[in-house]
Amino acid sequence: MTMNLFNQFLSPTFLGLPLIAIALMAPCLLYPSPAPWWQSNRWTTLQNWFIGSFIKQILSPINTKGHSWALLLATLMVFLITLNTLGLLPYTFTPTTQLSLNMAFAVPLWLATVIMGFRNSPTHALGHLLPEGTPTPLVPILIIIESISLLIRPLALGVRLTANLTAGHLLIQLVSSAAFSLLLSQTTAASLAVGLLLLLTILEVAVAMIQAYVFVLLLSLYLQENV
Repeated sequence: MTMNLFNQFLSPTFLGLPLIAIALMAPCLLYPSPAPWWQSNRWTTLQNWFIGSFIKQILSPINTKGHSWALLLATLMVFLITLNTLGLLPYTFTPTTQLSLNMAFAVPLWLATVIMGFRNSPTHALGHLLPEGTPTPLVPILIIIESISLLIRPLALGVRLTANLTAGHLLIQLVSSAAFSLLLSQTTAASLAVGLLLLLTILEVAVAMIQAYVFVLLLSLYLQENV
């Protein structure tokens, strides 16, 4: 039973080739590119409005040096939302349930913010490791604690996204299995399970969007500290 539950998180293969690359290309194929003419359809207008609102909200507390990250953060946001929501469709694979993929997103971007901070203002970047007014005996301990807190940030980013999506998929599979097994014996209980499954699916769509937003929001906060 345990193996059956977690088999859905295995990367699918075809003729020995992993299909995760095709899954990662799906967002690029779904969204239309801007048209060269003035008139555009409603989908493109809605897409541009969403990206513009998101960039304005994320970059409002960041000074102008960090605005060069606007395209990267917006692309990452749309990319993660698309991967998370497409993974809720039947017979699909969710790449963001793989910790390795999420760490591949988190570590380079976090490291880029840290390197930017040390390059632009090393004194200010090092100042985050020691709060002002710290008693002298506590200085070594606080430096160690703050260093560990700094190094654990990308791990927290990757694990948070992986754990939330994995838990949601497991809940949906458990409830759907219960509804299917009760369908013939107990119709009332099966109907309740189906209703719960619909509510869980709606909740997971919200979680998929929120987790993508939180991932990018935390990256923007790390960027704000270093610019």
